Amino acid sequence: MKAIWRFPERGALAALLILLCLYIAPHVSFAHAYPEHADPKVGSMVAVAPSVVRIWFDSALEPLFSTISVKNQSGEIVDKGDGRVDASDPTLLEASVPPLPSGTYRVIWDVVARDGHRTTGNFSFTIK
Repeated sequence: MKAIWRFPERGALAALLILLCLYIAPHVSFAHAYPEHADPKVGSMVAVAPSVVRIWFDSALEPLFSTISVKNQSGEIVDKGDGRVDASDPTLLEASVPPLPSGTYRVIWDVVARDGHRTTGNFSFTIK
């Protein structure tokens, strides 16, 4: 006698795997937080020194694990040490700076997205 095995659960398992992939795919695409724009603009030359340096990211940041600092040409930190994720906008990282003299400044950021992925970067701007 010939045994015929049928596995109707294979179809259910395949459907479950497809649904799982569809659920995971959107989350994977937003695995890191990347800068969208900054103020002052990346690489810009500004006539007036900013009082706050801001970077907006494409996804929400973890406030406890996200930092920003502003350094002068000598590599000394010149921000007020109050770098933070904005309480009303979790995509905004900012730091206050005192009145800065003319020169080139580097903004260094290290952020963790809400999903736990870390990204880092830096950019400069110049005050005339």
